[in-house]
Amino acid sequence: MPIPTSQPDYKKQAAQKAFQFVQKGQIIGLGDGTTMLHLANFIVADQSLAASITFTSSSAKTIDRLKELGVSVQSPYAFSKIDTYFDGCDQFDRELNALKSGGGIHTMEKIVACMASEFILVGDAEKYSEKLTTRYPIVIEIIPAAITAVIAQLQIAFPQVVAQLRQSPGSLEAAFTERGNYLLNVTFQVLPDLSYINNFIKMLPGVVEHSLFYRMANRAIVAGADGVREIYPLVVG
Repeated sequence: MPIPTSQPDYKKQAAQKAFQFVQKGQIIGLGDGTTMLHLANFIVADQSLAASITFTSSSAKTIDRLKELGVSVQSPYAFSKIDTYFDGCDQFDRELNALKSGGGIHTMEKIVACMASEFILVGDAEKYSEKLTTRYPIVIEIIPAAITAVIAQLQIAFPQVVAQLRQSPGSLEAAFTERGNYLLNVTFQVLPDLSYINNFIKMLPGVVEHSLFYRMANRAIVAGADGVREIYPLVVG
């Protein structure tokens, strides 16, 4: 009877490659999730490197983990600029447009990404799609007073759109961000032009931020059955 083999840990492989882009003395930002924890562990294993780095994160969970690892970590509010921001995503395309819809912390993730001289997506190769699809919603953070108006404007502009308030896990109550705002999951039957939807949603009064990261990433590092590779944005227009 054959002995079952374990599935390769592609997230860990991608994190190991991303580790090569960390340099002494830098301010490094890490996002949320397993891949980022792998990257943190690789950095901490190099004690000399880790001692020279200041960390920050868009994720409260990652900040807590970094503190447990005993490294220097500060809130994003302490910085106006950082060297490199590493994060995962739900899906990204050939232009490195990315959807970061799952965690609901995209506002803070965008803030930290915009601080960075380089923003690097890291994860398994299954996250890549030639074009973004409707598999994941675009999630919008909205101040409570604007929720009805924003949904109405979306449905006028895109009659077939499905807009649903995100619920807290295991509850019928609405989920709130740390700023006390709603999260609205917006699902399209056909994804509109990304440039258009990026600007349209941002311009709706009451919208704080959305989960489409339009032409923000500088490179992606992914691992899969074909190995580990770097992907750079192919700008097509």
